[in-house]
Amino acid sequence: MNHTEQVGLSLAKKAGLHRRLYDWTLHWAHTPYGSIALFALAFCESSFFPIPPDVLLMALAFSIPRKSFKYAAICSVGSISGGCFGYFIGYQFFEYVGLPILNFYGIMDKFNFVKEKYNANAFAAVSVAGFTPIPYKLFTIAAGVCKINLWTFIIASTVSRSGRFFIVAGLVYLFGPKIKEFIDKYFNIISIVFVVLLIAGFFVVKLFK
Repeated sequence: MNHTEQVGLSLAKKAGLHRRLYDWTLHWAHTPYGSIALFALAFCESSFFPIPPDVLLMALAFSIPRKSFKYAAICSVGSISGGCFGYFIGYQFFEYVGLPILNFYGIMDKFNFVKEKYNANAFAAVSVAGFTPIPYKLFTIAAGVCKINLWTFIIASTVSRSGRFFIVAGLVYLFGPKIKEFIDKYFNIISIVFVVLLIAGFFVVKLFK
């Protein structure tokens, strides 16, 4: 087997594993342990797990729309807590734990980019991080490596992660299951709008200081 075939086989295996994890994540929405699983998934995704919690959040919210905001709150607390764990990994165990995680997902090339953003404005970088296509675990681990202020990290994580999950919950609550296709198709655009508003808010606050 040549190198190209080996790479192709490796990618196929990863894709198959990702699909199985995706299906496994969704199945929790049909069990009595959906809320617990949502918290655990949000926690793990912020530091090492590949499937974003939005998947299970939407499934649970679609099943009981009136509990959408409750699920968003659970997801937010789990994600912020997991982010602190990712921060700890970067702060204390980057070489032994953090580095292998980033290498596994093939995102080490983005590590220096994130470090630059932290050096420029840590609060803004974390706040925007929850809405970027870059996996959030990169930001949490890098925050620990850069040793940014922990409270800055927690407050900014609360803004970004809660904002993301409550947007999803609000859309489901208002429009029900029919909004699923819209979220799947336009979530990146919704995220960009939120980030623009967030940045605008920073400028307004700075203007009136």
